[in-house]
Amino acid sequence: MHHAATEVPDLFARHRALLEQAEAATESRKHWTPYPESPSKSVYGEDAAKLGEAAFREQIGRPFDLPGHPAEGRVAPEEHSPYGFPLGISYPRLSPAAAVAAAKDATAAWRKAGPDTRAGVAAEILARLNAASFEIAHAVQHTTGQAFVMAFQAGGPHAQDRGLEAVAYAWAAQKKHPAAARWSKPQRKGGALVLDKTFTPVGRGVSLLVACNTFPTWNGYPGLFASLVTGNPVLVKPHPGAVLPLAITARIAREVLAEAGFSPDLVLLVTEAPGGRDAATLALDPDVRIVDFTGSTEFGDWLETNARQAAVYTEKAGLNTVVLDSTDDYRGLLGNLAFSLSLFSGQMCTTPQNLLIPREGIATDQGPRTADEFAADLAAALDKLLGDPARAAGTLGAIVNDGVRHRLDEAAEVGRTVRASTPVAHPEYAEADVRTPLVARLDAEADREVYTREWFGPVSFVIGTDSTRHSLDLFRETVRAHGALTAAVHSTEEEVLAAAEEAALDAGVHLSENLTGQVFVNQSSAFSDFHGSAANPAASATLSDAAFVTGRFAVLQSRRPVATVEESA
Repeated sequence: MHHAATEVPDLFARHRALLEQAEAATESRKHWTPYPESPSKSVYGEDAAKLGEAAFREQIGRPFDLPGHPAEGRVAPEEHSPYGFPLGISYPRLSPAAAVAAAKDATAAWRKAGPDTRAGVAAEILARLNAASFEIAHAVQHTTGQAFVMAFQAGGPHAQDRGLEAVAYAWAAQKKHPAAARWSKPQRKGGALVLDKTFTPVGRGVSLLVACNTFPTWNGYPGLFASLVTGNPVLVKPHPGAVLPLAITARIAREVLAEAGFSPDLVLLVTEAPGGRDAATLALDPDVRIVDFTGSTEFGDWLETNARQAAVYTEKAGLNTVVLDSTDDYRGLLGNLAFSLSLFSGQMCTTPQNLLIPREGIATDQGPRTADEFAADLAAALDKLLGDPARAAGTLGAIVNDGVRHRLDEAAEVGRTVRASTPVAHPEYAEADVRTPLVARLDAEADREVYTREWFGPVSFVIGTDSTRHSLDLFRETVRAHGALTAAVHSTEEEVLAAAEEAALDAGVHLSENLTGQVFVNQSSAFSDFHGSAANPAASATLSDAAFVTGRFAVLQSRRPVATVEESA
């Protein structure tokens, strides 16, 4: 049911200042966020934590309600908390053909609304998602295995930051041209040719969001909001293991759209049981004109090759690499790296995998350390960080699925295991599968087959090389061939840092230098850090930049002669 015109709120007016600040932040690249990352009562209100948890608990074992959502029966995708219990939630089932038809029917008024109105609606959706951050945090924790604080931050405020960043880019890109112009071309024989022209941004068509198991909101929101603001309806296709966070997102988006006088079917949830083929079917539908995907390289490559009718934005996997040359803070380096390897059990697309170090070793403020000594020191730093089970569980979270478990088993058989992956007892959830990182010692020549594939999960390799120059060559060559989402270097020499920067530019990957404190290579901040890069094979998109939004719409013009206009004096 749509409200009468008088009741429709002016969401653009409500959020205009926020949108302008967001756009300015993408240009300045300075620290800015409107969504506080601390789950504190003073920020989110006295009862927010209690109410959010209650909303999550009440949902377990119950059908998820999406008012007015088209459905052909229901589906239970078998979501199971990595902390050891089934969620038992069913969702509306919508076939790919019905989803595309409903999305197309919803589009006309949304196109007419224009960029300002669309950006205002998106900003209101984000404001309400922010208010629901605790409910979303529990949903993220119990579908991905993230520890609660990380699920709150990465699944809530940081994901909302990324969504707003995409809104800002999409809004700015559509304002690049005026909505109307009068064109006057002087004629030699007096008078002028005069035309009135209009310029309308028009979405490409139905947008498909194929989300991942580990970061459904953080990786999902950029594509969702970039497509919506550029005028496209979005089919949200969650990973069968992590539907709930995006179902909550769809419910909130649909509420706001309806209140603003638009069809809620601009956001539809396409849920399926494990092993379904909806993503592939939808990706080849001629009406699906945009695809956003996060997940395996295999399916990402398939989409890029086969979804020819669509603009395809992927974030896949790669060989995140650290080049170790020298350091003046060895303790800080070890602590920082140990945390990077442990955070969410390495189940991040940004976790370092290949640690390249000359076999002879590196200079440190604690004296020279050979590659073998460094590997042992890193193992000790991991032991220290993860010694207390409660603290360990808060850093590691839980293992998300069997794929990660199989890789851990396989990794125990390669190279020389320097630090075995061990189970940790979770203080709250006895059934949780919590594992510490595995570190293996490899050689650059002998073990090439091993480290040139991605081992998603808590698996990292200390790889002995001939020299730092050899490490940089290997870094450049492997990332160029297989991609990476992050890279890091540690050196006290300016010329080595310069060479590493040059190698990173050649390889097309973002670089972090000498991180020894509280900033980690696996973190990236919206409005300032670019995440991913279409410059290497691990991704075809950057979240977010202009290229992430411009392919989602076309500017179409109309023109007509102006009857009689005297030549201006």
